Amino acid sequence: MISTHVLDTSRGAPASGVTVRLFRIDGEERELLATGQTDADGRIAPIFGGELEPATYVLLFSAGAYFRAAGVATFFDEIPVRFVIERGLSKYHIPLLLAPFGYSTYRGS
Repeated sequence: MISTHVLDTSRGAPASGVTVRLFRIDGEERELLATGQTDADGRIAPIFGGELEPATYVLLFSAGAYFRAAGVATFFDEIPVRFVIERGLSKYHIPLLLAPFGYSTYRGS
């Protein structure tokens, strides 16, 4: 299971309405597995239920559309967060701390 939480650090508030897509990566190929949008609390939890097999994945956050809708200039259009799922782990929480000209992420709990 994968969940995410997007916080707009420039406003000090959750980032509502951010589109997030999950892809499985196989070499140069991407397979779209799911699409979601953050709620008023900036969350999509769980974004994608069920078990994901061990592989490389990417969450693609549509930051540019979020900031454009708010009338805020930004440097980023889409932010990819690429990660690997290994056997034995069933829960992955991947938060994004977002600002118009910077971001950070980490593996949450």
